[in-house]
Amino acid sequence: MTAALIVAHGQPSDPLPAAAELARLADRVAALLPNHDLAAATLAEPGALARATAGRAPGVVFPLFMAGGWFTRHLIPARLAEAGATGWQVLEPFGCDPAVQDLAVRIAAQSRAARVLLAAHGSSKSPAPSAIARHLAARITAATGAEAAAAFIDQTPRLALATGYGADAVCLPFFAMPGGHVTTDLPAALAEAGFGGRLLPAVGQHPDVPALIARAIVAAAPVCAGACRWA
Repeated sequence: MTAALIVAHGQPSDPLPAAAELARLADRVAALLPNHDLAAATLAEPGALARATAGRAPGVVFPLFMAGGWFTRHLIPARLAEAGATGWQVLEPFGCDPAVQDLAVRIAAQSRAARVLLAAHGSSKSPAPSAIARHLAARITAATGAEAAAAFIDQTPRLALATGYGADAVCLPFFAMPGGHVTTDLPAALAEAGFGGRLLPAVGQHPDVPALIARAIVAAAPVCAGACRWA
């Protein structure tokens, strides 16, 4: 059996609910991978990574992150080393998967909105998260004809300044988990901006996601060794 581990960031201020949410997702993925020994851990839950890898042969780590930036290419390998987990291969993260980006385009198309605000986290440490979001916004425009743009929680252009969106718009959160950014920070930023459209569920909440993750784990494409290919 191949060992596999799904790793998410989690919620540092309250790690257990996010860990439980990730465990439920991992159960759905595991049901599709009978030949894999699948576990899950968040970086925010103390000791979770060490517990998930202890006594298991090295396998693959699937990062439930939206970009191949600092967390996926530096922090996860460092945390694995701290946990004494050697030989594990970190795969390309969730948001880099073209199938996940295809899903986001499909969600936007099904909304039939004239304007799409793609909400993403962004990063002060890496250009990769914003590059992927901007690439995806351009894909949405090309595929649907909708006017699509990306805005961010952690960098400019900020969501709180994304003004001028009316009832013909949707906001699509390009996030993997329904954590605090999606449930609290994003609605607050949209309210500050006076966003008048519909807020859609996060891409990671779509029913197709467990199957996409299962396929990515089987494909086992490694994370980019240098800069993210989307950066």
